[in-house]
Amino acid sequence: MSTNPTSTTETPVSLSASAAGSGHGVPAGGRQIKMEEMYLNMGPQHPSTHGVLRLGIMLEGEVIVDVIPDLGYLHRGTEKLAEHRNYMQIIHLTDRMDYLSAMNNNTGYVMVVEKVMGVKPPERAEYIRVIMCELNRIASHLLFFGTYGVDMGAVTPFLYGFRERELVLDLFEKVCGARMTHSYMRIGGVAEDLPSGFIEQCLEFIPYFRARLAEYDELLTYNPIFMDRTKGVGRLSPERALAYGVTGPMLRASGVLYDLRRDEPYSVYDHFDFEIPTGREGDCWDRYFVRMQEMRQSLSIVEQALAALPPGPVNLKTSRVLKAPEGEAYVEVENPRGQLGYYLVSDGGESPYRLHIRPPSFINLQVLPELLTGLKVGDVIAVLGSVDIVLGEVDR
Repeated sequence: MSTNPTSTTETPVSLSASAAGSGHGVPAGGRQIKMEEMYLNMGPQHPSTHGVLRLGIMLEGEVIVDVIPDLGYLHRGTEKLAEHRNYMQIIHLTDRMDYLSAMNNNTGYVMVVEKVMGVKPPERAEYIRVIMCELNRIASHLLFFGTYGVDMGAVTPFLYGFRERELVLDLFEKVCGARMTHSYMRIGGVAEDLPSGFIEQCLEFIPYFRARLAEYDELLTYNPIFMDRTKGVGRLSPERALAYGVTGPMLRASGVLYDLRRDEPYSVYDHFDFEIPTGREGDCWDRYFVRMQEMRQSLSIVEQALAALPPGPVNLKTSRVLKAPEGEAYVEVENPRGQLGYYLVSDGGESPYRLHIRPPSFINLQVLPELLTGLKVGDVIAVLGSVDIVLGEVDR
């Protein structure tokens, strides 16, 4: 963590907005620094910000009085690029937003194009999409489990989590040849059917991973030191979570029972029985625990989908260069970090007239100042890690 204290001599110093975000220890927003306050830079090159995020932290002693997230270091211009790519090429751009949840990103995008075009993929393709999205949810939460353990000072969970995550990535590699940026979904279905041996390999993974989840609980979940660092820290009330538009595990950890897969089901999620884990306190530990429980539910969904997988084609016969009719549509999917939304406007051409993305990481990050105000410096990493952001999605 790099420190750059700024203080005054007798009277507060007003820092102009033009200096905000300069990266030289200057608070964003033109805030005045009182003589008893210190300004601390955290990031943008810091391992525990989980990407190029800069936090401007205002302190009185060790107590946080204000936090200003400084974004934009990873801006890729995804939405503008989409206006100059055809509909099939944009699938590859969505992989690289939340690169830990590429299958989910792909699915949301192809669904919004299908909605504009008025087409429905075959039932077998829908089942395969659900299987891939839930496996990707597990892979994403496993990375959260491992890195959050490191954030709290425990290296072993990182090694254990990646051990199992590699098995999920092996399944993805078997299906599409890629381990992280898959580009597997297609408008009208999926790229290819499940390869020989995939179902058997996946069915072997399910009971193996269930046993590992119990091991994780013993290793970290109920570890007294871990609980001391996370219980009661960074509480978010259900009212404030809803007011900020927070979604996903963060919202459910605050006790709000809402999940798009159950409450506004898409694809074939209404064919499966699963529970929606929630928390009570809305603190760091609840946000962690909800994600651990979600992995158990994802295993159940995958198991049910494999057992009921129907025969038939896996995609519609479409042209390589598509033209969507004029119109607009909005689709949301339950990404591992929350509700990922795509708003598409078509003017009848080969590319979208406008593609706007609602990224859950960006929306969830805005609650960080409220969560951290009044806490100590040592709590910053615990709270930020519990939000589970991906900067590629925040900046797009």
